[in-house]
Amino acid sequence: MVETFLHRKTPHRRVIPVEHGPPIVVEGPVSPEELRALRMHPELDAFRPPERQKEALVEIAGLPEGRVIVAKEEDTIVGYATFHAPDEIERWSLARDPRILELGAIEVAPPYRGRGLARTILEVSFADEALEEYIVFTTEYYWHWDLERTGLDVWGYRRLMENLMRSVGMYPAATDDPEIVAHPANALMVRIGARVPMETIERFDRVRFMRRPLY
Repeated sequence: MVETFLHRKTPHRRVIPVEHGPPIVVEGPVSPEELRALRMHPELDAFRPPERQKEALVEIAGLPEGRVIVAKEEDTIVGYATFHAPDEIERWSLARDPRILELGAIEVAPPYRGRGLARTILEVSFADEALEEYIVFTTEYYWHWDLERTGLDVWGYRRLMENLMRSVGMYPAATDDPEIVAHPANALMVRIGARVPMETIERFDRVRFMRRPLY
């Protein structure tokens, strides 16, 4: 029987020295108990209020396939990324394959941006050998981007996000998903792990293109 790494979570950690202040620790996957002992930075509000977002992180961390990687300064979360099975209301769940995982969110508090934290969070995430068993995808929609605080236009932000995802081997993939094709700056980014079987790739391709035949 071929050994599988599905749902295994091997924690990884990286410490980033700070010249005038405590170091920033990037680590994960973290457990629900570890998350409960931390507090959210008050400006981690891109998706929902910080305390509600913390509740969501705790819930994701407790899922068999859920993964939460955090950047923390002492006991304060200043950035995070989440991985989980595709939401049941989305087309990506129709593949019905446990080897398909969604990078659901990545967020860094505004005062901590510009330090490469988002890239480090992703590098720590993909340091886990278990992710070679998965197709990991993320959907990028321009209406979720923080254009106001970054001062970037949609194309500048798209380049920023694409470069970030490419740093861990995620690349743009074609799709006929209506929300993604609604604007040319939107994107589907995908990474296929080294041990993903062909049947999983075929299932994912079928949900990438649901409005026309593949061949």
